[in-house]
Amino acid sequence: MTAPVLVFGWGNPSRGDDALGPLFVEHFTTLAAHHPEWGEVECLTDFQLQVEHALDLQGRSRVLFVDASVDAAPPCTLSRIEAERDASFTTHAMSPQAVLKVFADIDDGEPPPCWLLAIHGERFELGEDLSESARQSLQAALQLAADWIATG
Repeated sequence: MTAPVLVFGWGNPSRGDDALGPLFVEHFTTLAAHHPEWGEVECLTDFQLQVEHALDLQGRSRVLFVDASVDAAPPCTLSRIEAERDASFTTHAMSPQAVLKVFADIDDGEPPPCWLLAIHGERFELGEDLSESARQSLQAALQLAADWIATG
């Protein structure tokens, strides 16, 4: 049996387009349930990445990190990421690359292959609703991720 794929989205649902990560996971969980040919897919969400999330990478065949980003080209970008100690390493919230580095340090080995799906967002103020452009970007991201997981 193949190790499960992890889809990990993070963000704050109370901050407009920052909800894209958790919303993506919500929709992708439903989508994955209709595609048993994808194999086992586990989905997690949180408000931010933390050092403890390195343990969630154990026993995974691949990992897809998903977050909202003002810097991502619309509607979204998908890129392979590697373990890297960066400025976020000592902060409360971490980058996915720093989480991979923690995994490598505690597991004394390479993390599973990982990608970052950055969904373009524009509005991140407390109490904002999801913007219409973010809704469209979310749909594009779901299709891109479905293609990513299907091509293994």
